[in-house]
Amino acid sequence: MSPWLRTPRVFLAPGLVLILVAIGGRFTLDRAGYTDLAWVDLRVIGLLVALAVLIVDIARRPFLETAAERREGWLVATALFFLFQIASGLWAPAASRVGPQTVDLVLMGALVVAFYLYAVGDPETVVKTAFLLFYIAAIVFALAALFVNGPGEQGRYSAFGGGPNVFVRIEILGVISAIALALFRRRLWPLLATPLFGLAAVLSGSRAGLLAAAAVGAVALFKIRRRLHPGAIAGALVFVAAAVATIWAFAPPAFTNLFQERFVEQTVQERYLSDRTDIWAAAWQLAVDHPIAGAGLDGFYGLVGVNQFVEYPHNYVLGVAAEGGLIGIGLLTAAVLLWTTTVHGGGHRPQLTGLAVAAAVFVGLSSLFSGDYYDSRLAWLFAAMAAAAAVVPVPAKTLEEVPA
Repeated sequence: MSPWLRTPRVFLAPGLVLILVAIGGRFTLDRAGYTDLAWVDLRVIGLLVALAVLIVDIARRPFLETAAERREGWLVATALFFLFQIASGLWAPAASRVGPQTVDLVLMGALVVAFYLYAVGDPETVVKTAFLLFYIAAIVFALAALFVNGPGEQGRYSAFGGGPNVFVRIEILGVISAIALALFRRRLWPLLATPLFGLAAVLSGSRAGLLAAAAVGAVALFKIRRRLHPGAIAGALVFVAAAVATIWAFAPPAFTNLFQERFVEQTVQERYLSDRTDIWAAAWQLAVDHPIAGAGLDGFYGLVGVNQFVEYPHNYVLGVAAEGGLIGIGLLTAAVLLWTTTVHGGGHRPQLTGLAVAAAVFVGLSSLFSGDYYDSRLAWLFAAMAAAAAVVPVPAKTLEEVPA
């Protein structure tokens, strides 16, 4: 038996629990029917379990002298950004939901830091396992949406109590994970699930999610354009054609109606944007009115949304500007710029880093059109994995690891 199998560089348990917490979203027991236990937040329980196992995992790792050489300024800036957002609850309006928002930010910050500390132990294993888990999650979510939950009131599909805009992120991450697994294993079988992911993504009715996916895909193709061979392009076109035919053949009857109404009539003909422009204008005005430190945590809801029945600005950056002002935007910009310089060029593992960056950017772009702060957690999670893959040197194989 390989020495790695006997003493792996990282345990599986911390990553498994952390990813389950991240994918599960806000899950309290009232959503499972236990209304008397609505106060029990399973995210907190899951995170505590993950941290306990992670501490054991870190304690058993050998000391690495390269730890002092890692560029982790982005993580410091990110932590300061989250802390400032939490502190901004001190000057939030009376109607703001400071308590729940604070819990969300604390949990998200803990998730990001914990997953980075976990990933630096063995980025190769952690990133590959993460993509495998998201691949499985995308299959489970798609099947649940198609055969259990079905279409919602608007004819849009989702699963496990999450909204369509969250659902589409899981499915597109499933596509990215399928591509990653195909590259890792040098096998095409992971791609067989992509028609299912594509069908589920379209049935979500999320125009922003699909647009973000198209943007990330276009940039990825542009970057590898010099390495594309005519045979690979022809094979890809045949596969896409077969996938579209499969989707059309096995799609539920609501597929055609949803596609016609949501994407053709509302988007192209009526130019309907779900009132996003009005919501963004209100968030921008709030940022102008409170330019330095913003209106405070959940200030958009406390000053605007409570009267207009709008939960949040539906744009991550505008939300930060409205509720955190120039200080919040400055900290967010610093975190993003430092992270960009960290992962630029791929570092020690270009392929792993690039795939994790693609996943992070996709969720980040989606967050410019929908979701609140906590809905961006998967972007931060993949950003942490990309940074770990970039900054941790590839360990030299020991004599025991080299096959005889």
